[in-house]
Amino acid sequence: MPDHDTPRRRAAPRPRGQAHRLKRMHEAAAQPPRGAASDAMIDCGWGRLIFGHTFESSAKLAEALRAEGPDRRDIAFYVREPHVLLAAAPQELFLDPSHTYRLDLATYRVASRRRQGFHIRRLTTQADAEAVNAIYAQRRMVPVPPEFFWTTRDGRTLTVLVAEDDETGAIFGSVMGVDHARAFGDPERGSSLWCLAVAPQAPHAGLGESLVRRLAEHFKGRGAAFMDLSVLHDNDQAIALYEKLGFRRVSVFAVKRRNMINERLYAGPPPEEGLNPYARIITDEARRRGIAVEVIDAEGGFFRLTWGGRSVRCREALSELTSAVAMSICDDKRATRRIVSAAGVRVPAQVTSDAPEARAAFLAEHGQVVVKPARGEQGRGVAVGLTAPDEVEQAVDAARAHCADVVVEECFVGEDLRLVVIDYRVVAAAIRRPARIVGDGRASVRDLIETQSRRRAAATQGESRIPIDAETERCLAAAGLTLDDVPEKGHEIVVRKTANLHTGGTIHDVTGETHPVLIDAAIAAARAIEIPVTGIDLMVKSPRDPEYVFIEANERPGLANHEPQPTAERFVDLLFPLSVPQAVREAQRRRRP
Repeated sequence: MPDHDTPRRRAAPRPRGQAHRLKRMHEAAAQPPRGAASDAMIDCGWGRLIFGHTFESSAKLAEALRAEGPDRRDIAFYVREPHVLLAAAPQELFLDPSHTYRLDLATYRVASRRRQGFHIRRLTTQADAEAVNAIYAQRRMVPVPPEFFWTTRDGRTLTVLVAEDDETGAIFGSVMGVDHARAFGDPERGSSLWCLAVAPQAPHAGLGESLVRRLAEHFKGRGAAFMDLSVLHDNDQAIALYEKLGFRRVSVFAVKRRNMINERLYAGPPPEEGLNPYARIITDEARRRGIAVEVIDAEGGFFRLTWGGRSVRCREALSELTSAVAMSICDDKRATRRIVSAAGVRVPAQVTSDAPEARAAFLAEHGQVVVKPARGEQGRGVAVGLTAPDEVEQAVDAARAHCADVVVEECFVGEDLRLVVIDYRVVAAAIRRPARIVGDGRASVRDLIETQSRRRAAATQGESRIPIDAETERCLAAAGLTLDDVPEKGHEIVVRKTANLHTGGTIHDVTGETHPVLIDAAIAAARAIEIPVTGIDLMVKSPRDPEYVFIEANERPGLANHEPQPTAERFVDLLFPLSVPQAVREAQRRRRP
């Protein structure tokens, strides 16, 4: 008889249901996809997209990531066992803090209505490639050699789309797509989206959405089953867009190599100091050089830099090297005008009398005028293009709310050019254009302004917004509109006359195309004031034309507004010249006249 105290051995039950499916998925994940190329990767210009699931071992995948080229950002995507890969090279690799989202192209619905004012097309010219790189630089993305874009423009594996303004032909956005079937013979017929970027100064709404939709339609037409993308976990604005379009999060991981480009992703955020972008761009550059940073007052942008026994206090781009006399000259626009005029810099005519009759006569002589407080910054209290005596008097009253003394001068019709002068050399030049909106035939002027203002704030970390005030209403009235009107599709409206960033203005780099006469005028003005760091504002017909008038000098220019020009680097060079590598110092010395 059997011993009932001894349990009988029973055959193990076969896995069933969800447990069985999970077991099969795990076993499949351990092998490269059938029919796909092994050790697959593709050069995207900014780096290589490495398809991690096509590698037989984590050791081989780690070896591929170690082969990353200089100034490139490789991405190992679809990494099946990220913990094993990281263990293979823990000092060199890190898990990308991004989420992966997937769009099922079988169920994706094409947009019923196309956005107005721009169109999406493939990148086709060298100029397109250069424009895309300019947007990448503004967004702190890795640039792509223009010749790479050019040589791959007719390829089938990589697709680069651009958003082009219908009226001006300007490129305001771009996106890159990868066809996985052509890249590595993907049996799942997948695709992926990379490098979605929209210019901060883009006037149109819906550029990012339109680029994503067009790429999805492109791959859907090719028979792709899905389109994946990787987005930083804290990019709430982008995630909201993708979820709106039907993307769903999937458990896919990416691994990158530790390098300077990726540093902020694996080293954690910089010290939480509360500094604004204008101070932080300088402190970040200082830390890169090993210069100690002490934040004195974050709210005011005050900090101290110390290196090699030298210590300099700063407030953003204003340092102890700028004298109190130079600051007082910049503070008083009338004094600035007199001093730079004596140095041969062209200045606009001004009315000296404070009588309304004198201002009316001055207006009759010049046709239109500018009213601004004698002391002030960030465009507060400034009114441009006034043509009626009552407008002038209202503007004078508004300006007096900021300063008792008011300047009234002739209006030079043209563009606002800001030149950043550091150590009496122009290191950046940019055209600043007033805030504008583009009608879509549905939204009111107020809604369009608020939408554009949110976009400007997001692009500038809250520094740029379009105020809805009396000056905005005056500009709208000049265009025959009110805040509640609905402009027709494609109709562009300038909603401010001043081009200051803080009132929604946009910045367009022209450093490489600025006329030498304008460069010389900016340097002459800085030398007349004897100020080592300044933003010189000129009104010009064009940055390529020598005609100009001087407007004002700013003792604390916003260096962060001119990326990718090396404004912060040149500022720290001025403060700590010995922190510059010897080879760079010698090259700079050879370039000096």
